Formats: sequence, C-alpha cells, structure tokens
Amino acid sequence: MDQDKLNNQSNYWEANFSKKPLMFGLIPSVAALSALKKFEEDNIKEIVELGAGLGRDTVFLAKNKINVEALDYSSTAIKIIEEKAKDNNLSKLISTKHFDIRNKLPYEDNSINGIFSHMLYCMALTNSDIKKLNDEILRILKPGGINIYTVRNTSDGDYKKGIPRGEDMYENDGFIINFFSEKKVNNLLKGFKNLSVINFEEGSFPRKLFLVQNKKV
Repeated sequence: MDQDKLNNQSNYWEANFSKKPLMFGLIPSVAALSALKKFEEDNIKEIVELGAGLGRDTVFLAKNKINVEALDYSSTAIKIIEEKAKDNNLSKLISTKHFDIRNKLPYEDNSINGIFSHMLYCMALTNSDIKKLNDEILRILKPGGINIYTVRNTSDGDYKKGIPRGEDMYENDGFIINFFSEKKVNNLLKGFKNLSVINFEEGSFPRKLFLVQNKKV
C-alpha cells in the first residue's frame, strides 16, 4: 500500500472540483432522498454531513428544513457549498467546515442527532481509517442517533479493475475507491443496530452501491 498515493487524493479532488464545479450535477442523490425521509421520521432537524463534496445533497437537505454542517477536506468544495448556500438563501441552514475526517471529529461525545455521508467511506481510506471514522461517528452520536452512509460495493463494475492500491482499493481514472462487501459493512456495527442495507445504482455507468442506515444503541 502506497500511503503517499492515498494522501495525494486530496489534491486530485481539489483539482477536479476546481475544474468541474458541477461534476456531480444539481440533482440530489438517491441516498439524500432516503436520508431525508429517515431524518423526518425521527424528527431530526440538525445533522452533520461528512465529505459533502460540491453540496448537491447539502442544499437539498437544507431546502427541506434540515440544518446541515457540511465537512469536506477540499477548500474549493467548501467555497462552492458556501456560494450555493448564499445563492439559495440557505446560509442560516448551512454551515461549513474544512476538515480531514481522518482526524478526530470536532464534536463532543453524544452531541449529534444525525450523520450523513454519500460515498465518503469508500474514498481513499484504509480499512483502519474507516474503522476509526466509524468509531468517531459512534462517539459523537447521541444514543438513538442515526448514521446513514453509502459505499460502492463489490458488485460494482470497477471492482478489481484499474491499479490495485491495497486492501480492497483500486484506482480508476485517477480516483481511488475502497470497495465494500456485506461482511465489511457488518464489521462496522459495533455499538450500532443496523436498520437496513439497500442495493442501489447511480449514474450511467452505473455505480453499484450499498445504502446503509445504522442506529446507535
């Protein structure tokens, strides 16, 4: 495993976000639609979005009266989210933080009601990084709090293609993805009760993903 290659992904995302500020479009993800439904069912009004990217889901959730603090390790992404919040008159509902989620999350224990992340877990993170992140999410969630995340799974067409980068990571077109089996999803349940794992597809390729909803016990 080449840790320098993994670390350099931040620069790669930074460059792509700068060149393609609409690379993911404006339509909210299937994951965000599902997350909104769950947050509304549980009367969760404030969430943290980890790895918010260019903010398409951030804006969607805020438009639906969810207070979102959006974290991303790309300063360009954060600036774009802030611009979208201003353009949509959502600055009161959207706050941002430039942050590398490989570090300790900047929240107190048992302080957050809901966490949402779309394809963050499957970025260029080692399995150790993922476990640490998941443990941090467990730490900051209130009892009964909800963590909703998505990952590309091992049925995806890019799995085992491209350049192997260690563990279940493969590089395609410059992007390093960590692919998830059901076993890997289940290995992240310490302290959580799984509510659902749903298979879905996204994009024209299409990407094949798991949508996971977990509740802190």
